[in-house]
Amino acid sequence: MQVILLEDVRKVGKKGDIVKVADGYGQNYLIKNKLAVMATQHERKNLAAEKAEEAAQEALKKEEAEALAKRLEDITVEFKVATGKEGRTFEHISTKQIVKALREQYDIKVDKRKFINAYPIGNLGTTKLKIELFKGVIGTINVHLSEK
Repeated sequence: MQVILLEDVRKVGKKGDIVKVADGYGQNYLIKNKLAVMATQHERKNLAAEKAEEAAQEALKKEEAEALAKRLEDITVEFKVATGKEGRTFEHISTKQIVKALREQYDIKVDKRKFINAYPIGNLGTTKLKIELFKGVIGTINVHLSEK
């Protein structure tokens, strides 16, 4: 029996896969618990339409991420920090503070967990940080620290 999985099923397959399973397992477990449907011609067409729509959504999200990456290149986020002798800073700027500044100043929303090799910035001057905006789309943002 061939079924189309509606959800990920351990040791069987992922959502959207067409898999061959035993008749009893398919009827009595997968279909009964709404984890799968019979792989009829109609259901295969529905699956193809869903995959095409998903691909279109992914392309749109990637396009938006690329536009955001271009916009981020021109942005420099400014922070003023307290310094001591020889230009040493008393505080560090975290990704959380950078995300907050982007949201407040430029109305850009990014996830703080998407920063690549993120570390608190404690050096005066400009630092470039990379953000993964989407799969394969990486934006660079400039963070400038200056004395108070």
